[in-house]
Amino acid sequence: MVSKVLVANRGEIACRILRACNEAGLATVAVFAENDATSLFVELADEAVMLSGETITETYLDQSQILSIAGASGADAIHPGFGFLSERADFARAVTQAGIQWIGPSADAIEKMGDKMTARITMRDAGVPVIPGEEIEQTDEIEALAAIEQASTRVGYPLLLKASSGGGGKGMRAVERPEELLDAARGARREALAAFGDGRVYLERLLTGSKHVEIQVLADRHGRTIHLGERECSVQRRHQKVFEEAPCATMTEEIRAAMGDAAVAAAMAVNYEGAGTVEFLLAPNGEFFFLEMNTRIQVEHPVTELVTGVDIVREQLRIAAGEPMSCGELHIRGHAIEVRLYAEDASKNFLPAIGPLAVFIPPEGPGIRLDTGVRQGDEVTPNYDPMLAKLIVWAPSRIEALQRMRRALDEFVVLGTTTNLRFLRELCDVPDVIDGTTDTTMIDRLWPQGWNPQVPLEIEDAALMAAAIGESAGLHRRSHTSPDAHASAGPVSPFATLNRRFP
Repeated sequence: MVSKVLVANRGEIACRILRACNEAGLATVAVFAENDATSLFVELADEAVMLSGETITETYLDQSQILSIAGASGADAIHPGFGFLSERADFARAVTQAGIQWIGPSADAIEKMGDKMTARITMRDAGVPVIPGEEIEQTDEIEALAAIEQASTRVGYPLLLKASSGGGGKGMRAVERPEELLDAARGARREALAAFGDGRVYLERLLTGSKHVEIQVLADRHGRTIHLGERECSVQRRHQKVFEEAPCATMTEEIRAAMGDAAVAAAMAVNYEGAGTVEFLLAPNGEFFFLEMNTRIQVEHPVTELVTGVDIVREQLRIAAGEPMSCGELHIRGHAIEVRLYAEDASKNFLPAIGPLAVFIPPEGPGIRLDTGVRQGDEVTPNYDPMLAKLIVWAPSRIEALQRMRRALDEFVVLGTTTNLRFLRELCDVPDVIDGTTDTTMIDRLWPQGWNPQVPLEIEDAALMAAAIGESAGLHRRSHTSPDAHASAGPVSPFATLNRRFP
């Protein structure tokens, strides 16, 4: 049984988990760094305990401190969210050894799937197709570089170097020609060592024109392992997702069934328990290959929830409590799209931004969901990931969902810090996005020199700030001057009109 959950995370995912616990009738504990003392997730928890220390390592990554707080507060379960300690097998093992329920897969499963080279081998043994490539086990720099050079002749070009313990694009390098290999390998190893404490990399054939498609899986202790269909996450910048949707626009029933079976086989191969995601590359010819398995809740899980009606976090709580999952026969209904709102300047190679959220007005209306951990008045600092929110829409069809996303982005206003709102809005009008023919190279192909808005962001922000000031003085849409238009359309924020003026 689980009665009190400590959430070992912050921001929007902490809010998401705390709300699910509240609906499940579970008591909650939040842990927070001093600079998060006024954050939304702290207010949502039944109890909140401040972590001592200043850096992330001293606070959210301090395993012993978090375990101590769990024991002192009487929490009998820990949910790690995503990032931070969520895929740390040593933490999962320490939680279990302390007699506290870990809301996630076993430490053994995390270890097997967390090491990408071990995962490739495990998947091959389970009959799951993997991208042609080779694992490089050598840790010595000279030996590793020699092995990489030899393996490259067998894998062929173009190829991709990837960190064995990697994620988020760190330790990853694309190599087009042999003369680029050694410099790329040194850079990948150096970055991997700095980010993960493990400099090992492996080689994969670089499959161009492919889609990034992932399958959500759930497994309980009662022998049931299922999948909840696919999400497409091909639209990425710097190997990080910005636009996700479910289902994949070009997916056939045959490929969906085969990929779903492969994802279930992958989970069963490591005796998986809880929620997880198996990621694949889908080639234009219909072949698909295993990329990796994320042994945690995913940032983009809401799109799957909206098309299946399954509350994935609630299922995590049920499974951790030893209950069977509640999902019956599943059907995909309609279409969902998610975009990630970041405090960043998309026109400057997505450089993170800081500043106050002087104005933060999310869109409203049918079929709109916002997962966020910020509010108007909060401060965006350089301390954490710059993602502010996830905007998710649902509609009966993909065309309607895309139109709803356009409308939602037109209405969304954030002032005080630079965001990627205009970039996201422009994405919605890209022909590949409209047609569903996106692939992982799309952003780089469309904007090889970087995204360059037709109207500079500084000018746009100034206009929107003027609208914010003018609104209190009675600024309204031009259509409001028409009684008929006013009666039919209703009052609309001036920001929506202004946003649409900027192509």
